[in-house]
Amino acid sequence: MNDSIKAFVFDVYGTLFDVTAIKKECEELYPGYGEKISQTWRSKQVEYFMLRQLMGNYASLYSITHDALTYALNENDLQSSEQHEKHLLEAYLQLPLYSESKEVLTQLKDKNLVVFSNGSHDMLDPLVKHAGLEELFNQVLSIDDIKQFKPTPASYHYALEKLGLESYEVLFMSSNGWDVSGAKSFGFQTAWINRKGLPLEELDLEPDYVFDDLNGLLKWK
Repeated sequence: MNDSIKAFVFDVYGTLFDVTAIKKECEELYPGYGEKISQTWRSKQVEYFMLRQLMGNYASLYSITHDALTYALNENDLQSSEQHEKHLLEAYLQLPLYSESKEVLTQLKDKNLVVFSNGSHDMLDPLVKHAGLEELFNQVLSIDDIKQFKPTPASYHYALEKLGLESYEVLFMSSNGWDVSGAKSFGFQTAWINRKGLPLEELDLEPDYVFDDLNGLLKWK
C-alpha cells in the first residue's frame, strides 16, 4: 500500500455513477431506441467537450450534454420536444450510483475524498446531493471554474492547487482511459476503474493501479 497518498480524487461519470442507465429513460420515451440514443448521447458528449477544448470555444458540460442529446435524437430521426429533452436532462441529474460506490466511499470516509469532474456545478451538485454523498466528500471540484476540460494539464493543475498537495500525493480514479492517461501525464498517481474490461490506452502512460470496480480501493481502508 502506498502511504504517500493524501487525497483520493474521483471522477464522476462512469466511475461513481452509471451513465449507461440513462438508456432506461430513453427507451421509455423512444421505444426501441433507448440503447442507440444513450450510446450516441454519451459518445457525443465526450467528443463535443474535447472539440470545444481544442477550438477554444468553451461551453458548460450541461450545455454540451443538451447538444449531444439533440444530436442523438436527430441521428435516429426522432421527433424531439422540449418536454422530452427536459425529462432526459433531469434524469441525468439523478443517475444511479454503481452498486459498490456508496459502500466503498463510506468505508473510506476517514480519508480526504474529493470529486473532480468535467461536469459543471449545475450538474454535479444535484447529482451528489440526490445520491446522498454530500457528507462523504471534502470538496466537489468542477473544471467549470477555470473552463479547461480534462485531460488538459491546466485542469489537473487547478485540482492540485485546490488540494494544496504535491502531485504524487494524489490518487486519481476514473473509469475513462483518456482521463487516467491525462492525470498520469500530469503526475498524479492513478487508478483505472476498468469496469468494461478494456485494454490499456496506447499512450505510454500506464496507470499505477487497475481495478475492476471501486472495491479495489479498500486496500487503503
